[in-house]
Amino acid sequence: MKIRILSRNPKLYSTSRLVEAAKKRNHEVEVIDPIKCDLIIEKKKPTIYYKGHWLEETDAVIPRIGASVTFFGTAVVRQFEMMGTFTTTESQALVRSRDKLRSLQILSRARLGLPKTVFTNYSKDVTEILEHVGGAPVIIKLLEGTQGLGVVLAETQNAAESVIEAFNGLQARVIVQEFIKEAGGADIRAFVVDGQVVGAMKRQGKEGEFRSNLHRGGSASVIQLTDEEENAAIKAAKAMALGVAGVDMLQSTRGPLILEVNSSPGLEGIEEATGKDIAKTIIRYIERNV
Repeated sequence: MKIRILSRNPKLYSTSRLVEAAKKRNHEVEVIDPIKCDLIIEKKKPTIYYKGHWLEETDAVIPRIGASVTFFGTAVVRQFEMMGTFTTTESQALVRSRDKLRSLQILSRARLGLPKTVFTNYSKDVTEILEHVGGAPVIIKLLEGTQGLGVVLAETQNAAESVIEAFNGLQARVIVQEFIKEAGGADIRAFVVDGQVVGAMKRQGKEGEFRSNLHRGGSASVIQLTDEEENAAIKAAKAMALGVAGVDMLQSTRGPLILEVNSSPGLEGIEEATGKDIAKTIIRYIERNV
């Protein structure tokens, strides 16, 4: 098969591992920088022009679209779909996953456990917002934040009010979530491919850090999911219509609570923690569908 990986940097761990896995299974593979694609839109023959050649006869694409290029990256994925190409992440699912508020609404509709969350249109009644999620401490998240950036733990009522008022003053949209104390600064990342959990790790924030992101110095270890956690991860990926997903969950006294469903989950942390060849699993997913 001819597989194209949409990635801005071929040297990134996830991109290079996917190239390696595809070549091992005798596929032709090329890394394409999505923002350097020209989309030719015409009746009956949508095409893509890239660095002097046409990207025709593509059997499958693997989108590795960064948050900063979501708009154009999604347009490139959509163009490939119009050309009849299989994609591991569909354009509509990619758009949905990048909208934190919409994602939470979709997950809520699927009756999945979530931390109690409030979103308002710059409401000045901050005290009431905090009461809706059980009072301080609370988590305040920028809707556009990624990799733990734009996430604040407000430990007191005064601190929470100050942070929300500051974000409101900047006209930055935020969601306010209850703080799950029993999670202890840790979360679970379940990696789902084609409706199956293919690996899971527990990520622990460094001492004094409530965010468990590996980019922020957190550590990862392999974990055996409970049936409830595995079912929640599979159901979340299905609700978001994602063939490949990283489902982030908190362990709580009322069961797993979904934090986020990532449409371009990194492979480095999960492969190192589990010792599994996740890249090969993604290539086999393509083979079954093309």
